[in-house]
Amino acid sequence: MYRARLGIRPGIWLSIAALLAAAGAALPAMADESPRGGWGLLNLPVGVTSISRDVYSIHMMAFWVCVWIGVLVFGVMIWSIIFHRRSRGAVADVTLVHNTKVEIVWTTIPVLILVGMAIPAAHGIVLIGDDAHSQLDIKVTGFQWGWQYEYVGKGVSFISKLDAKSMAASELDSGISPYSVPHYLRNVDHPLVVPVGTKVRLLVTAVDVIHSWWVPDFGIKKDAIPGYINTSWFEVDANKPGVYRGQCAELCGRGHGYMPIVVDAVSKADFQAWLKREAAAEKAAASS
Repeated sequence: MYRARLGIRPGIWLSIAALLAAAGAALPAMADESPRGGWGLLNLPVGVTSISRDVYSIHMMAFWVCVWIGVLVFGVMIWSIIFHRRSRGAVADVTLVHNTKVEIVWTTIPVLILVGMAIPAAHGIVLIGDDAHSQLDIKVTGFQWGWQYEYVGKGVSFISKLDAKSMAASELDSGISPYSVPHYLRNVDHPLVVPVGTKVRLLVTAVDVIHSWWVPDFGIKKDAIPGYINTSWFEVDANKPGVYRGQCAELCGRGHGYMPIVVDAVSKADFQAWLKREAAAEKAAASS
């Protein structure tokens, strides 16, 4: 009775129900594949730095503003389509009426929304650009296809490239299933090691073409441009040690997909011990 009164064919309702059922079945399966678990695959990560949390909060604010605008606009449209259609006796009125008050309202509200979104966005931009008073400087150099890390003033420098297992599995007719390789194309032979609770400044450049250093959980992505040094920073929360993965985010050639980034965030004591071992090993290698 209700469908007949609305004048909407039953087939349309069946199609909508089928689409909703398919979406309901697909989304949990997609979410299960997320390395963050749950619905993490469908959203930005909250991350483990102040920058990433700020970016996430701005993103969610903008998302919900867009959701409510969409609900309002499409709600009015759907209501108008259903209750003001010709089959219900509606007649188009071609008379256009100017209403100054309405125009002021629908101009003022978007301006206020944009200003309200611009203030936290500007705060985020200032936060991302504030790389002063760093406690550890690392020069990051991109090349085809890998990364070189130099701990400025610490006597430690190394190259980080795709790990051997991923490289072997990626070769044509290798016979190795990528599913058998842990973190396929997302692991390296020598990860970047940083201490938690420490402001780390990155000096990012490149030697050949443009690359981009990106770790989603840190909320930063910085282009590596030949002949130019870009700066960025991050500070992993003191209670969030662990391994965080990223990749080159700038199409840089046929090996672009083989430039993962792995950052091992450890305690300050473990970092100092690691740094001492690395510096001693490099000194011994240079003298031999």
